[in-house]
Amino acid sequence: MQVSTIGVHESVEQVFPPGELRDELADLDQTVRVVGDDIGECDAVVTFEHREAFLTSVDWVHSIQAGYDRFPVEAFDDAGVVLTNSTGIHGTSVGETVLGMMLALARRLHAYARNQTEREWAWPAWDEPFTLADERLCVVGLGTLGRGIAERAAAVGMTVDGVRRTPDPVPNVDEVYAADDLHEAVADARFVALATPLTEATRGLMDAAAFDAMRDDAYFVNVARGACADQNALVAALQEGSLAGAALDVFETEPLPEESPLWGMDDVVVTPHAAAAERDYHRHVADLVRENVRDAADEGFVNRVA
Repeated sequence: MQVSTIGVHESVEQVFPPGELRDELADLDQTVRVVGDDIGECDAVVTFEHREAFLTSVDWVHSIQAGYDRFPVEAFDDAGVVLTNSTGIHGTSVGETVLGMMLALARRLHAYARNQTEREWAWPAWDEPFTLADERLCVVGLGTLGRGIAERAAAVGMTVDGVRRTPDPVPNVDEVYAADDLHEAVADARFVALATPLTEATRGLMDAAAFDAMRDDAYFVNVARGACADQNALVAALQEGSLAGAALDVFETEPLPEESPLWGMDDVVVTPHAAAAERDYHRHVADLVRENVRDAADEGFVNRVA
């Protein structure tokens, strides 16, 4: 494949200014320009959103996200258009976000932040705050995101177990459970962090039975996709007190509707699908694009999904 012109689709502005990525790729021999839905003579497009025109207008599409559930993979295969994603660049940012969420819940930082808006000086109940050291975390999904979470949790002294399709050893994870053993894996964890991609196998993975298998004093963290968890079942578990709380970056409907009860729950942290956000996001994407431009002639694309 010969790539001469790369379009940076304007939809990436939901994550970073398109011009920042264009300028970061200025060292390429190829022409790089910001484009809208009229992509002109581009051979390749870097984008946040899918457009049907990509299937007939370009040879290669790169998603700036690791998840590619918004792209019709079979249609890309049928059209002979290469689709690549940004797997591998979010381990640090998402890992730090999850660690921050767990610290906030354990050390009651979220409660103090809410008190500050009311100018309220109040200690928590004596038995509410705890430390993460020696607490058990179960990471469901041990790809780039899950491993980034596990590494940081282990660094603060947590005991880390995990779940993946095959129970092969993973760094910083004490015990790895097979997917079929999910309920056993989450049963004794103080925190359960969901970090899987959205596939037919993971859709609704954390359901009412999975939440029921968790401890009553456990917290659920979701940085995967909203559809990987049954949100109604989660709300019911929180309202019934069969879970202590949650930290949620993704939801079945985004933005989270104003009427959602999750907004008003004291021990629920809501973030706007921003776990991967960081100022160097565009630079990490640029590194992947450069690598794929170099290898495009040999069709040796990194992170190829179609």
